[in-house]
Amino acid sequence: PKTDIVFLKVHKSASSTVMNILFRFGEMHNLTFAFPIGGGNQLFYPRHFLARFVQGFSPRSPQRFNILCHHMRFLQPEVHKVVSSSAFYFSILRNPVKLMESSFAYYKGTSAFSRAHSLEEFLSQPYHYYNPADSDSHYARNLMTFDFGFNPDGEVSTERVQLMLKAIEASFDLLLISEYFDESMVLLKEMLCWDLDSIVSFPLNIRDSSTKSPLSDTIVEKIKDWNRLDWEIYTHFNRTFWERIDRDIGRERMQQEVKALRERQGELARTCLQGMGSVAPKHIKDSSLRPLQHGNAKILGYNLKQGLDEETEHMCRRLVTPELQYSSALYKKQFAQKPP
Repeated sequence: PKTDIVFLKVHKSASSTVMNILFRFGEMHNLTFAFPIGGGNQLFYPRHFLARFVQGFSPRSPQRFNILCHHMRFLQPEVHKVVSSSAFYFSILRNPVKLMESSFAYYKGTSAFSRAHSLEEFLSQPYHYYNPADSDSHYARNLMTFDFGFNPDGEVSTERVQLMLKAIEASFDLLLISEYFDESMVLLKEMLCWDLDSIVSFPLNIRDSSTKSPLSDTIVEKIKDWNRLDWEIYTHFNRTFWERIDRDIGRERMQQEVKALRERQGELARTCLQGMGSVAPKHIKDSSLRPLQHGNAKILGYNLKQGLDEETEHMCRRLVTPELQYSSALYKKQFAQKPP
């Protein structure tokens, strides 16, 4: 199994669920994480990543970390300084239409979104609300482009788009697609030589459907237009994703693998969860399992079954621990104060 991994955690793209998978694998195999200094949950995002943002990094004796997976704005030469040269780089993309709808609810408090009453209103005259100079403007336009380190307000010429896609291809071994999450996990498992249980997960940091709004065709087109660079990235890598499946796995075997993954997930849900699925934040009984609530989004969580034996409880708890709590537990473990 590969143990040196860089995951570019693109916002609002099922990346918290992927991060949970990496946290569990790293914890089980005693790997080191490149944590933000002081144990925060972002590597000084939205600034471009620098090696010195990582706790324990020193240019004099560069320590290599196994897993880099906290939110960052990608800058490969700096990433190279903290991970092994053979590290596996991957990220996950989401349809920019869904991404924008989700961002509007989640980042409602940002400068661009706070004054618009609805996404329609924002898109009817985006420059009335959007100012590229605002420090949080990146949440409102081409968010994936921004996370990959590029200028979200850059011109959309064929040449520029090609350069951007080539740069991403040169840096990343694999780009997953969140709309095909199970297929993505199977592909990841193959590439990393992991076993099935390492990639099983329950969806984390997901919104209650009551805060989701259906979008008209007109709005969909406006979103694609406004996020043209993201749209180019997404359509390109959605295509190469399926080409890769056809080349490396084949559709038939992929179906079998996805079926096995879903069956295992169902088994774990029956073992671990009260009521099999996610619940609204107010119904989460154990406050340590309550995810951070953000913007206008209602973020769901889980209740564990009572009376599980210690080992099962331990495994189940890891599957449903929200990102911030899990990250902080691993940080404390990695930087435990050595007794004098």
